[in-house]
Amino acid sequence: MVNVRINGKDIQVEEGTTILAAARMAGFDIPTLCYLKEINEIGACRVCVVEVEGEDRCVISCNNTVKEGMVVHTNSRKARQTRKTNVKLILSQHDYRCASCVRSGNCTLQTVANDLNISDMPYDIQPEHYDFDKTFPMIRESEKCIKCMRCVQVCDKVQKMHIWDVVNTGARTTINVSNGKKLTESDCTLCGQCITHCPVGALRERDDVGIALDALENDDLITVVQVAPAVRAAWGENFGLSKEFATANRLVGGLKKIGFDYVFDTVFSADLTIMEEGSELLKRLPEIKASKKPMFTSCCPGWVKFLKSQYPDMVTRLSTAKSPQQMFGAITKSYYAELLGVPPEKIFCISIMPCVSKKDECTWDGGKDVDVVLTTRELQRLFRAYYINPAALDEVPFDAPLGAGTGAGVIFGVTGGVMEAALRSAYYLVNNENPQPDAFKAVRGMDGWKEASFELAGQEVKVAVASGLSNTRKLIEAIRSGQVVYDFVEIMACPGGCINGGGQPIHEEGTHIQERANVLYGLDQHNNLRYSHENPEIIQCYKDYLGQPLSHKSHELLHVSYEAYEKYNI
Repeated sequence: MVNVRINGKDIQVEEGTTILAAARMAGFDIPTLCYLKEINEIGACRVCVVEVEGEDRCVISCNNTVKEGMVVHTNSRKARQTRKTNVKLILSQHDYRCASCVRSGNCTLQTVANDLNISDMPYDIQPEHYDFDKTFPMIRESEKCIKCMRCVQVCDKVQKMHIWDVVNTGARTTINVSNGKKLTESDCTLCGQCITHCPVGALRERDDVGIALDALENDDLITVVQVAPAVRAAWGENFGLSKEFATANRLVGGLKKIGFDYVFDTVFSADLTIMEEGSELLKRLPEIKASKKPMFTSCCPGWVKFLKSQYPDMVTRLSTAKSPQQMFGAITKSYYAELLGVPPEKIFCISIMPCVSKKDECTWDGGKDVDVVLTTRELQRLFRAYYINPAALDEVPFDAPLGAGTGAGVIFGVTGGVMEAALRSAYYLVNNENPQPDAFKAVRGMDGWKEASFELAGQEVKVAVASGLSNTRKLIEAIRSGQVVYDFVEIMACPGGCINGGGQPIHEEGTHIQERANVLYGLDQHNNLRYSHENPEIIQCYKDYLGQPLSHKSHELLHVSYEAYEKYNI
């Protein structure tokens, strides 16, 4: 242990503890910009400087460790002035027109500058400019980049995709796509983790709110909105609403106030996905056992893009089932169009998703199923554009008949949820009786790679769940080398699953991930229906329209062929 005095307070910490960590243990906050624990501890921004007695210059606190007898002042005049100068230098290369930035009000640089009372700029403003394709689902605004390296480190260490890199030298040093490529030419999966870890507005999703509003104001179109499971766990965060108050039905109330014609629940099509994917698993199981190669889930477009670019020879192991988003669009423009008695082209399908990659997925079929995708953050901007006060919203139920969902469908938004939901219904399809609702909860948890085995159809079924592309790569390599053998594998590109998607509200700390997971598991626990095959609207849809899972009509509407995976612009 090491004895150290911080702001007059004597504490003991383990040897090797950074000054930043020690100060936080002592209850003193030090501002940071580039710091991400165990990911980016390089001291690039110089905002976390502190004064250490006996040192001529201020010391970076995020990567310097405490020493025996060290005396630290985290907010002395010297520390404040140095910090202020460093932030001004950062601002001199930053386009700080905050009023037109999507991160205004939720920008770490803006907060630090305000806290330091920076009211004048003695330096010329010379932001970098780089032309970027503004039609791509993810956009980099180089004028706002502060070279903090967070995007590089998250992509390298957490996702292991190595899309971003440091380019040029000296005063021209900046961040850009590695190997001199354009982002559209790279292997980027659009997971969006670089966006949610960027402290400023240098990375963002393409803003499609205007497209949704144009459709809303077009009297010739019927606007149909679907809300993804993970959105209900996070949409109220940036409005300061509690998890208990920010229910899915209050979100429906807000969307109805804006004027959308019908608001449905993607949980409905998650249940539909389970019926198709679970049936497909049982049908393919003999071949799976014989080949010792698993069937992969296909719900996450970031994962599908990853597999196609990194392991194209394994694409045939994907389930042919479309994702819940795409299934919903297909059912809306066929089954529901018939119920309304209108041509499919009159229906405009809007998805509200926790994901940036979903913006890309809806184009894979030429926009046939889903017309536009908005992230949870765009939903927030949409509410503000209409002066919706979420704290004053009443609860309004989802519309029918595509608004009913089960607990199994709700947990799609968290890692392991698709697997658990599929196994619940696969068990029923084999045994004609329900398992205990929590019989397959061994696949829950935030571990990056989980495995379990269950008895199904009289034989052992080995399953694995991975989230985050680094963990995914390890799992795929283990499968390819024969180290592990699984029958069914669920993959989500984002660590923790859709609850931590690249389109969700942005926070500096990571505690929100488990909190969001708890919301979805709580909704499952308290739902009267916890099995996808018991969803009454799913039962009716098969009875009136689809016939049965894997029917000709189901294949036509709800599945893709492997040839289509090759043709799709993934």
